[in-house]
Amino acid sequence: MRESRGSSRLTFRRLCSRAPATIRRSVTRTMLGAAPDSFRTALHGDEPGKARVTFMLAILNQGQVEPALRRIATATQALLRQTLDLEEDDWRAPSLLPGWSRAHVASHISRNADALRRVIAAARDGEPAPLYPSSAAKFNDIERGSERSGLELHVDLDTSAGELANLCERVEDWLVPVRLIGGEFPLSVVTLIRLHELTLHHLDLDTGFTWEDVDLIPARWMLEWMLILLRDDQSLPAVDIESDAGVAASLGGVGERRTVTGPDAALWAWVTGRTKGEGLTDAEGISFPLAG
Repeated sequence: MRESRGSSRLTFRRLCSRAPATIRRSVTRTMLGAAPDSFRTALHGDEPGKARVTFMLAILNQGQVEPALRRIATATQALLRQTLDLEEDDWRAPSLLPGWSRAHVASHISRNADALRRVIAAARDGEPAPLYPSSAAKFNDIERGSERSGLELHVDLDTSAGELANLCERVEDWLVPVRLIGGEFPLSVVTLIRLHELTLHHLDLDTGFTWEDVDLIPARWMLEWMLILLRDDQSLPAVDIESDAGVAASLGGVGERRTVTGPDAALWAWVTGRTKGEGLTDAEGISFPLAG
């Protein structure tokens, strides 16, 4: 295991995730099902009062994936350092996701890497492929994977991420359109998806990693991404969000609208349903569905 950890540090320098059925919202489905028009609107600001969340998406829209890949490498190394120290019983303990153990979460993270690798490979070959063959197949793979030993789960996390990293090295055109559920996106967006899934599910493992451990830059990127995914959902609480770094958006339509402010990472953890609003101002009593 120590050797695996060492090799992963080299592998993930160049690196480029879904939740159980009990989760009320699947971020993977939402992010890949967002309409292309919404994506372009977020980039070009056609709805000036709706959201100002263009920074990272503007970079990705130019095919500049290197900043995201570096952050993915860092997030992967942080995850592997903690999973390396888990005992067998720790893997069977509940995660923060209802109905899932830590083993389920780890299996999901690994299969997400495989899914994104399929999307990238298919795009390079000019033959688009879905993220997952089917919902049933996806969850069956996660369930089977969760039955493995802790050592096997850790190695799977390492290996699947490394294979994704290797493929990312060979991508020549990150702007090639990828048709996913609901529309077309530039291939570069998969890097932000991976960073989001890694960080979100690291929280879910409940191994001591919290929103306060998320660096300022990726926190802003992930908050921007979540706000775009949620921006048209009127079933959410009516809130105006203003982050310390200047990210702003209006969400939802339920209840009396109020303004919630705070650090990007705290806002991101809140809108993904991971906290009750810790670290924020005026978020009391407002909750968001779990994003997966």
